[in-house]
Amino acid sequence: MNEAHEGVNAEGKRSAAHHLLQALVDCEIEYVFANLGTDHAPIIEEMARWRAEGRRAPHVLLCPHESTAAHMAMGYAFATGRGQAVLVHVDVGTTNAATAMHNANRSRLPLLLMAGKAPYTSHGELPGTRDNYVHFIQEPQDQGSVVRPYVKWEYTLQSAVHVGEVVRRAHTVMQSGARGPVYLMLPREALTGEADAAELPHFPSSRFGEMRPQSVPPAALEDLAERLLRADHPLIITSYAGHSAGTSEAIEKLSLLIGAAVVENAMVSNCNHEMDTFAGGLPGDRLSEADVGLVVDSDVPWIPSENRPDANAYWAHIDIDALKIGSPVWSFPANLRLEGHSAEIVESLCDIVAARRTPEQAERASARVSALRASGEKRRDSAREAASDPGQPNALNPHHVLRALGAALRPDDVIFHEAVRNQPVMVRQIPRPLGGTMTRTGGGGLGASGGMALGYKLARPEALVVQIVGDGAFYYNNPASMFAVSRQYDLPLLTVVLDNAGWSAVKSSTRRVYPDGAAEHDGDFASDFRDDTEFSAMAAMFGFTGIRLDDPASVAEEVANAVALARSGKSVLLHVRLPRH
Repeated sequence: MNEAHEGVNAEGKRSAAHHLLQALVDCEIEYVFANLGTDHAPIIEEMARWRAEGRRAPHVLLCPHESTAAHMAMGYAFATGRGQAVLVHVDVGTTNAATAMHNANRSRLPLLLMAGKAPYTSHGELPGTRDNYVHFIQEPQDQGSVVRPYVKWEYTLQSAVHVGEVVRRAHTVMQSGARGPVYLMLPREALTGEADAAELPHFPSSRFGEMRPQSVPPAALEDLAERLLRADHPLIITSYAGHSAGTSEAIEKLSLLIGAAVVENAMVSNCNHEMDTFAGGLPGDRLSEADVGLVVDSDVPWIPSENRPDANAYWAHIDIDALKIGSPVWSFPANLRLEGHSAEIVESLCDIVAARRTPEQAERASARVSALRASGEKRRDSAREAASDPGQPNALNPHHVLRALGAALRPDDVIFHEAVRNQPVMVRQIPRPLGGTMTRTGGGGLGASGGMALGYKLARPEALVVQIVGDGAFYYNNPASMFAVSRQYDLPLLTVVLDNAGWSAVKSSTRRVYPDGAAEHDGDFASDFRDDTEFSAMAAMFGFTGIRLDDPASVAEEVANAVALARSGKSVLLHVRLPRH
C-alpha cells in the first residue's frame, strides 16, 4: 500500500468507512443494496478512494426505494444462503425498510441493514459535524426502535478501532440458527474517525464465524420413527420445505416410507407438488384424523379457529426454530421438538424408518400412498375443470390464465408471488415439481415479491424469474423503483399483475367476521379501486414490453408470448383483467 496516497496519512491510518468496506469484504459480502443520503459521505468518499487504488469493494446497487433494496437482499439470500448488506438513510430510510425487516425476520433470511445516524456534533468539533438543516431533525429519540422487533441484533458504531469486530459479530448473528436481519447504525463522525489497520485485531470466520446446527438426540428420533411406523393416519405439514436444500426431497422420501399425506399450509417456499403423497394446501379433515403428526418448517401449520387436531394425537416439530421464540403466542401442540437443519434431521429419520419398517408396515404405507395418489388425480381433474372456462372479456377466469402460465413455464423457472386471495388458485393451477420454485415472503408485509425476484435474478442470472402479484399488492412494490433497478442493472423479470380492482383480502376478511353485517348489506367494504388503470402502460416508461390481457380467446397465445419474451431476456409486464373482487 502506498503510504503517500491521498487519504492515507503518514501513520497509515484509514477512516472507519475504509475499515467498514474492508470488514464487508472479509465477511464475503458481495453486494450493498443502497439508497444513499447525506450521512453516507464518508462511505462514498472511501469507495472513490478504493476505485483509485484498484481495490475491489462490494458492488453497490442503487435502489430508488429502500423497500426494493432490502427485499433484493432477501431474494439474493434466498438464492444463495448468504446475507448481503443494505445501506439506507438515517431514520427515514430505516422506516422505509422496516416492512422488509419484518419480512426477512419471518422468512428466516439474513441481511445486514446499515443506516446512517444524524451527526451528533453541531459546532465543527469533529469531521462529519452537522452542516445541513436535516441533520438537526433526523435524530429521533430511539432510531433502533423502528426495526428492533424484527432484528436479531442491533448496534451503533462507536469508533474506527472496532469496525471489524462489529461487522463480524453482525454477520455471525445473522447467519446462525434461525437466520434473520441485523441492524447497524453508523454516525457520520464515527465513520470519519481513523485507525491503523496494522494495530487492529483480526476476526476470521474460522474463529468468529456462524454457529452450525447441532445434531439431535438419536433416542428422540428412534422414538418418533416408531410412532410414525405404528400410525394409522400419519400427517406431515410444512410451509418452508423448499427453503433449504434437501428438505423437500427428504419429506417426500419419508412420506412414501410411512404413507403420510403431505400438506403445505400457508405455503412460503414450496415442496414438490407433484409427489404421490402431496395432499394440497389445507389440512382439512386430515388434521382431526391424524394420530401422529409431524410439522416440518412451518410457522402456522393450521388455523386453530378453523381446524383442530385430535387431543390424543402425538405431534412432533422439526425446525431450526422449533420453539418459535419470536412469537409471543404460538398455539400448536408439540410433544417433541427437534431443532436443527430440517433436511438432515428428516433424512436421519428416514434412515431409521427404513431400517425398522416391517413388511406389514410397508404394505400399509403402500396402501395409503395409493389412496393419496388417487386423491391427487381427483384434485388435478378438478383443477382442469375449474380452468376450462376462459371467462369473459375484461373478466378472465384466473384459473384459466394461471393454468396457461403453468403450461408455459418450465420446472426450474422460479415464481415469487403476492397473489394473496388468488394464491390458492395459483398453487392449484401451477403445481411446481421442484422445491423452492414458488416462494413468497414469510411475513405479512406486502411489497416483497418484486424486490425478491430482482435479488434472485441477480444471484441466478440464468433463471427465468416470474413475479405474480395482485393489483393491490403491486402498488406496495413501489413498481417505479422496482422497474428502474431492473432496467439499470439488466435484471429482466416477467411480472404478472392479477387485476381484480381492489383488496379482495380486506373484503373477504370483513365478511368472515361479520357475515350478515352492515358492510355486507350496503356492499361497501372500503376495498375498491378504479377498474380502468392501465398497468401495462407502465412498462413503456422503462423500455419494457407491456401486455394487456383481457380477451378470453387470446389467453394461451398472449401468456406464451410473454413467457417467451422474458425467457429471451426482456422484461415483460402482463396485466391480466379479472372479475371485480
